[in-house]
Amino acid sequence: MRDYTKIVAWQRADDLTVAVYSHTRGFPRDEIYGLTSQLRRAAYSVPANIAEGSAREGKRDYLRFLYIARGSLAEAQYYLHLANKLGYLAQGDYDALATQVKELAARQHVSMAEMIRRAVARLLESSPDIAREDRYARALAAAVCGAWSVARQSIEPSRTPSSTASTS
Repeated sequence: MRDYTKIVAWQRADDLTVAVYSHTRGFPRDEIYGLTSQLRRAAYSVPANIAEGSAREGKRDYLRFLYIARGSLAEAQYYLHLANKLGYLAQGDYDALATQVKELAARQHVSMAEMIRRAVARLLESSPDIAREDRYARALAAAVCGAWSVARQSIEPSRTPSSTASTS
């Protein structure tokens, strides 16, 4: 079992949930069973699904829970947008929360792409005939590795190949 408290995406999701709870305290009372409840539920579903997935035995189950968490994050993102449009969130508060959501989404994408990349690499290493003979397996490997590289650069721009190359 993985220690979910050490997973960076879980830490960011936990921070987002606390921020959502803090900001929704000021929502109108008539929204307590509406937008307030929905936004809070979507927010706490993200770290809860990461934690639950990390307790699962297989990586496939873990990945499935990461996908569920990603869906909950998209739902929370919409509810934040709606709260802003309805005037329940000040623009500065909305911008700060939206930034947290965007950073968390990028972090989740990297985690998921890395898991898939490793699985494809293990498959190709264990079955070299697939890599030689199956153009679909090669295309999948290239696509996954490319997606992982792009995702990694989106949250760690200082590690891009162009910034690490020496200048002459």
